[in-house]
Amino acid sequence: MRKATIKIENQVAGWLTQDDNGYHFAYDSTYAKKPNARPVSLTLPLSESTYTSNVLFPFFDGLIPEGWLLDIAKKNWKLNPRDRMGLLLVCCKDCIGSVSIEEFKEENKS
Repeated sequence: MRKATIKIENQVAGWLTQDDNGYHFAYDSTYAKKPNARPVSLTLPLSESTYTSNVLFPFFDGLIPEGWLLDIAKKNWKLNPRDRMGLLLVCCKDCIGSVSIEEFKEENKS
């Protein structure tokens, strides 16, 4: 299982996990209850339920670079272009916009 911390403007908004059953996205309950909380995407509105998909959610997949930039990432980090979660974890730490992705570590909880 692999897990990513999803942040919006440096606030933990939720977690994306990949396991044998696919991909799962859940909002952090504290974040979701804030009056100024914003959803990660219009396709992933704020919810207490966990979203599940067999493929990487289109919003997150859209953050992964394409073309020559993807070629550079594959070459430098020896990544498989079919490993969408791996590409997301390596290439999307500092995305354009307010969302950032970090590999989940116990110290990233807050």
